[in-house]
Amino acid sequence: MDKNLTSSFLAKKFNLILNGCPTTVISSISSIESPKPYSLIFLSDKRFIEKNNFPENCFFLVSDKLAATMDASFNYLTSIDIWQKFSEISLFFKQKKFSNINNEPFLNGENISIGSNCSFGVNVILESNVSIGDNTIINNNVVIGANCIIGDNAFIDSGCVIGSEGFGNHRKDDGSWLHIHHTGSVIIHKDVSIGSNCCIDRGTIDNTIINRGVIIDNLVHIAHNVEIGEYTAIAAKTGIAGSCKIGKRNLIGGMVGIVDHIKTTDDVVISATSTVNKDIEESGIYTGIMPITLHVTWKRVALWISKLDKIAKSLNFKKYIS
Repeated sequence: MDKNLTSSFLAKKFNLILNGCPTTVISSISSIESPKPYSLIFLSDKRFIEKNNFPENCFFLVSDKLAATMDASFNYLTSIDIWQKFSEISLFFKQKKFSNINNEPFLNGENISIGSNCSFGVNVILESNVSIGDNTIINNNVVIGANCIIGDNAFIDSGCVIGSEGFGNHRKDDGSWLHIHHTGSVIIHKDVSIGSNCCIDRGTIDNTIINRGVIIDNLVHIAHNVEIGEYTAIAAKTGIAGSCKIGKRNLIGGMVGIVDHIKTTDDVVISATSTVNKDIEESGIYTGIMPITLHVTWKRVALWISKLDKIAKSLNFKKYIS
């Protein structure tokens, strides 16, 4: 336990207002359901206090409005923008955890550049001409292929392969395949977070690009020559085929499939399990279990689909009803 990590230290570091013991050590974050001693607990509603027994040596992180209603005997830290503070503190604890890991990556090549304050899990492989920015965390069993560039403040979770060979092939007249060797790279800009077991293919000739602030869930595949716009979020099991251009601030739900050469504009939301088979040129919410369309249109069509059986029966279409 780091004895310097006190409630007053967190209050000063994250510009929080402190109520309670300033010397209490806070070693972790825990949940309302499973509170732990010497932990920080995010509290959104005072009613949770009445339903749980909390250790005396824990602290709550609460909004300024909630703090105004709490008994002064409680230990808590408070701020106006509590969600931002919770995010900053959780990232701080994450970085503290990885700063204690002193594994050296396996350098499988030459001309490899690693920035300052980086942390590596076990079995990380960096190939020739890889560049890693400052304050980047790369977890266990990650492979960074040759010539890839990772920006500052990136997080790449276990099992990822960055710069894998793209799936570019040519079919010969006899039906067999010729593979096209991919000579491009992957460029990941700063502040990108990539979940575990993701594959990001290198470009065929040009590069695959993940722009600033993109967050990617587990088990996502991004194919060759794709470009992901700034601050886009991609949920698990999504597959984005080659040469797609995804706009800024897109929200892509789980198990979405985007076919090759698709372009989306900025501020698009794609519902989970959708198939995107045409460009999206206007911002909005799209659902594509059927061919993708504006969400408001899809809801009307889905309503009629749900009524088709009743309509058929009312019109006595017995021979069409099994």
